[in-house]
Amino acid sequence: MSPEDMMGDAIERLEWDERKEEDTPPKKWRQMTRRTALTGAAAGIAAAILEACGSSSSSSTTGTGTSKAASGGSSAASSIFGVNQSYKFTFVNHVTTNPFFTPTQNGAADACKLLGCSYQWTGSDNSVVGQMVSAFDSAVSAGVDGIAISLVSLTAFNQPVQKALSAGIPVLAYNADAKGNARLAYIGQDLFVSGQEMGAHIASLVPSGDIALFIATPGSLNIQPRIDGAQATLKSHPSITPHVIATGAALTQELSTIQSYITAHQSYKGFFAVDGGSTQSIGQVLQKQGAGKFKGGGYDLTPITQQTLASGALQFTIDQQPYLQGFLPVLQLYMYKASQSLTGIADVNTGLKFLDKTSVAPYNSTKSRYEGTSTAPGVQKS
Repeated sequence: MSPEDMMGDAIERLEWDERKEEDTPPKKWRQMTRRTALTGAAAGIAAAILEACGSSSSSSTTGTGTSKAASGGSSAASSIFGVNQSYKFTFVNHVTTNPFFTPTQNGAADACKLLGCSYQWTGSDNSVVGQMVSAFDSAVSAGVDGIAISLVSLTAFNQPVQKALSAGIPVLAYNADAKGNARLAYIGQDLFVSGQEMGAHIASLVPSGDIALFIATPGSLNIQPRIDGAQATLKSHPSITPHVIATGAALTQELSTIQSYITAHQSYKGFFAVDGGSTQSIGQVLQKQGAGKFKGGGYDLTPITQQTLASGALQFTIDQQPYLQGFLPVLQLYMYKASQSLTGIADVNTGLKFLDKTSVAPYNSTKSRYEGTSTAPGVQKS
């Protein structure tokens, strides 16, 4: 199969679950950006994928959060892109141990193995911006070849990013973006638009009454735009009264907060969240309450969220393809360096995909690195 055929097949598979959706502008935009990501930014390395799969380069993720590749880079990548060194990249993250980012790390590791480069995974495990800035500055001081950062603060990273760019180090944002930051591109979901779509989905499930909107860390730019978008939509539904509750960055804290809140608010019609940890916790609590008693939904695809969605405890979750948020930054940084800044940098919307009890079935029946449920290459049956 040719690289072009492989890309076409990939697009058809990604759009298969959307076949019953109405051809709305958001759907068309989602499909256009997806095709751009696959046939534009990614198609350029299709030949490398085919050849590198049989190359001798290797990479692995160590306990220190660093992916190591064979020195000198992949022989296939070198012959294609004219690169005779192993680039070193750094990912700065706000919740380094959160399971949502397992597929993101898998994506970065796979791209590094493909291209013969390496990456370090660092930042904060509890969304402490100061720790992220320190990790970012350390990467700049070390003279890494590129940095990908989740811009969860509107202003805290402006000066560090500018310093990196002035030193000739390219910087990309992934998962969260900050207006006015000098980063070269953003790879991730359009967060405000996804929140608007979530608000419309909530209104279709709960026509009236009180609802809870849970958010792990208010103000954090990876999730605040979502809740802003949801509230903007819900303003046009005055019969619905949303209540915003902070749950905290740690999974255990999120679960206990949501458990207590739902127990104390049994008159509410629905419970929804804008982050993966809170969504997972809602599913766990509502499953114990009995499916059908409340409406629930949120974001992302942890194994627990997938299971509770399939059980009917949750009505929906929104996938933003975290694997691509690790894979594509490495590709772009590599191409930027290899081409001496002539190409490689591009904004990519990683998508807005609603999953329900039926459409989540393939996720529960398989395991893969793409969803963070397996360490083996490819997709395996559960």
